[in-house]
Amino acid sequence: MPLVTVIIPTYNRLNFLAEAVDSVLNQTFKDFELLVVDDGSTDGTHERFSDAAPPIRYIQQPHAGVSAARNRGIKEAEGSFIAFLDSDDRWLPEKLAVQVDFLQKHPEILICQTEEKWIRSGKYANPKNIHKKPSGDVFDKSLLLCVISPSAVMMREIFFETVGLFDEKLPVCEDYDLWLRAAYRMEVPLIHEPLTIKHGGHEDQLSGTFWGMDRFRVYALQKLLDEPISAKQRSQVTAEIRKKCSVLINGALKRHRYLFALRAMLTKKIPTRQWGFI
Repeated sequence: MPLVTVIIPTYNRLNFLAEAVDSVLNQTFKDFELLVVDDGSTDGTHERFSDAAPPIRYIQQPHAGVSAARNRGIKEAEGSFIAFLDSDDRWLPEKLAVQVDFLQKHPEILICQTEEKWIRSGKYANPKNIHKKPSGDVFDKSLLLCVISPSAVMMREIFFETVGLFDEKLPVCEDYDLWLRAAYRMEVPLIHEPLTIKHGGHEDQLSGTFWGMDRFRVYALQKLLDEPISAKQRSQVTAEIRKKCSVLINGALKRHRYLFALRAMLTKKIPTRQWGFI
């Protein structure tokens, strides 16, 4: 049984996938299995990886989205620790070793993440202050946007028994949803070494395929109101829903989506799941 399961979900990313896989195989820590979960690719991914040798396990499924692909990997995982790597990102060689060491020294911690380097359109970029990763109690900052990166985390397998799996209804912002469910329950320590290389700025990023991304975040926040959060957290969630609905109303009116604008207005007034967004 491997100690770590690494999960790479992929969909028509063969041009990036080979580098992601190599960055895992080049880790100094070797007690891992690597699950490449192919979410219905049609670009030659199957031909390239279907006969891959251990520690790679190739899993193919009909196209169902990144949440379904990650969840398939979680269900197939044999390791005690689980780490994700997006198919367009890479790791530095010490990434797994550092995180395994950290979690073994802190048995009370269920999840941790590393600092990361950003590459945008082929060039290194400095994250803005709003994207600076917090450490420990990350709930407040997680309301605004994702401050946890899927490619930077490692968690114990029991993390998902506590928090649940990725929401397969969400085509994007599925990580925002999961991290919110984690952040109100537990601390998320940050390892300050930049051991993850995060790529952005390319044409097939999911975040660029949907307008009004905040509608998916509002859906995640609405779900959080059904969780046993504290009174203070409930107040924070409600306030954030209203902020994001204001942005959605303006965006919908500019696009002449009047029915959507009405739904956002109703949700802003009554921040429940009654009006829905997806």
